[in-house]
Amino acid sequence: MNKFMAIAIDEARKGIISGDGGPFGAVIVKNGEIIAQAHNRVLANHDATCHGEMEAIRQASKLLNTFDLSGCELYTTAEPCPMCLSACLWANIQKIYYGCSMLDTEQIGFRDKKFDALLGGRKDLDILVQIDRDACLKLFEEYNNIKDKTIY
Repeated sequence: MNKFMAIAIDEARKGIISGDGGPFGAVIVKNGEIIAQAHNRVLANHDATCHGEMEAIRQASKLLNTFDLSGCELYTTAEPCPMCLSACLWANIQKIYYGCSMLDTEQIGFRDKKFDALLGGRKDLDILVQIDRDACLKLFEEYNNIKDKTIY
């Protein structure tokens, strides 16, 4: 397994255990070094924009003192939703490595595919690369087995 994806999975697991939100962790890397790592905090912050990728982008931008994350790569446990994908593009992130697909995310109750379709569908982007799906599916299964959870 990719070492950065393993950290994204661990970050997502922290968020699940603390009840912060869904099984979504993200790591931003520049020149082989971790710049930021975060997890979904939608429930913790009562803010629909606090997805793992968005939280990591905010951290990286603050640390680097710039909105331009050129030269950075993002590792995330799930294919970015339309909001997060757009934020990655605006931030000039050069490559996005994701674990589970939008179809996998739909299987555990999330609506990313619906919003993607409303916005015209996913275009083939060469910056999106799927890796370590099986490890991320295991994380999704752990999340799915939690009773009385709020889906976000």
